[in-house]
Amino acid sequence: MTDALVSPERRPSGGPTVALALGGGGARGLAHIHVIEVLDELGIRPVLIAGASIGAILGAAMAAGMSGREIREHTLATIGQPRHIANRLWSLRPAGFSEMVAGGFRLGQFNLERVLKAFLPERLPETFEGLEIPLKVIASDYYAQCECVCEAGPLLPALAASAALPAIFRPVVLDGRVMIDGGLWNPVPFDHLAGKADIAIGIDVIGQPPAGTAEVPNGIDSLYGATQLTMRSIVALKLEKGAPDIYLRPEVGRFRVMDFIKAEEVLAASAGVREELKRALDAAFSALP
Repeated sequence: MTDALVSPERRPSGGPTVALALGGGGARGLAHIHVIEVLDELGIRPVLIAGASIGAILGAAMAAGMSGREIREHTLATIGQPRHIANRLWSLRPAGFSEMVAGGFRLGQFNLERVLKAFLPERLPETFEGLEIPLKVIASDYYAQCECVCEAGPLLPALAASAALPAIFRPVVLDGRVMIDGGLWNPVPFDHLAGKADIAIGIDVIGQPPAGTAEVPNGIDSLYGATQLTMRSIVALKLEKGAPDIYLRPEVGRFRVMDFIKAEEVLAASAGVREELKRALDAAFSALP
């Protein structure tokens, strides 16, 4: 950080408050780690975190008291290395691994709650009440066709529900309601920060298919490209209604939703968001009365 950015007298220690919304986007959401690291660097502790899908998972880690550096190290040591991925999945055997998949390795049958249990840091508490920062986890109610906000009770099932991407993971049942990926209803849940802090930050990792090509996408790419279109339209309408004080889109468009094995590449490609956030925070703090 340069000395000109976020001068000491404008930093929020004992002063302005900050709330953070981390959006959904699968592996592209690893860019959120940069945002968490910058807030750590500036000594900024959000008073509220709202997250959808991967944003809910990384938001939970931050809310549990983990630093951005710790989250980065855990990420690269687990999902960033194929051998470690295989080892962690294998550690679920015999009962766990057999339960992780229903009826064989079929599309959409992976039990995300069990997968997350194998990969998430041990620092995460069992309940929302054990978090150090209030957290709102966004899921989508499949049958009621509405948003569900989880902010109390068991944490792991809520995170699994928020990230249960259709066609890959099984839906998650919470209190008798069938839940799927929260990013499908609310891709960047900055609306849940309204009135909660002096400065609201929204981080958009939806991405978009790389432009400038006439290549016809395959079935899976078409499916998730169409999902991106829908999420983009939702966000556009929300921004028209009321944008957060800071809204950033890291450079993650060239990555696919399940490119977790490319964690280092995602982090390298999206590093520019660090300076963007610092400049935006400096402007936001300076604009406060």
